[in-house]
Amino acid sequence: MTTRSLAAPGLSRRVFLKGAGTTLLTVAVLPNGLVTGKAWAQMPKATKPETFASLVQMSRDCYPHDKIDDKHYATAVEILDEAARGSPDQLTLLEDGMSALNKAAATAHGVPYAKVAGEADRVALLKAIEPTPFFQKVRGNLVVGLYNQKDLWPVFGYEGSSFDKGGYLERGFNDINWLT
Repeated sequence: MTTRSLAAPGLSRRVFLKGAGTTLLTVAVLPNGLVTGKAWAQMPKATKPETFASLVQMSRDCYPHDKIDDKHYATAVEILDEAARGSPDQLTLLEDGMSALNKAAATAHGVPYAKVAGEADRVALLKAIEPTPFFQKVRGNLVVGLYNQKDLWPVFGYEGSSFDKGGYLERGFNDINWLT
């Protein structure tokens, strides 16, 4: 019994993998990315890709840190997306909330929220929706979703829990040189 190759003539596994790897690398570093100009490891499971990307931009505008990459904001948004996957109400809240924010941005600036060029303009749009359940849900998620990422703790100067190391009294309680 002989085995037939299903590969195209002249296309070896090595050539295919080299081409696929180059394509993947190109997509990851293109300035316009896959969805909104950014390529992340996280992809939405419940929300629309454009909603997910806009939530990442909204997260950056709510808690702006220039030293933090968008992938960390996307990790925080992934928690919202996962919650929306299990709850139609949460999914509706996110999709309808972002739709309303995009509509407000289009009315004021002619483009969806994530494409508004000025940070101050995006922040003004967020201040207008601050009392809404949508905004409060996203903001509340970020407090834990962003700041509980252990790989970000050194960026903020947080050394982690001190309890298991004897507490703070003997480990830098008085080291507040950043205050002076």
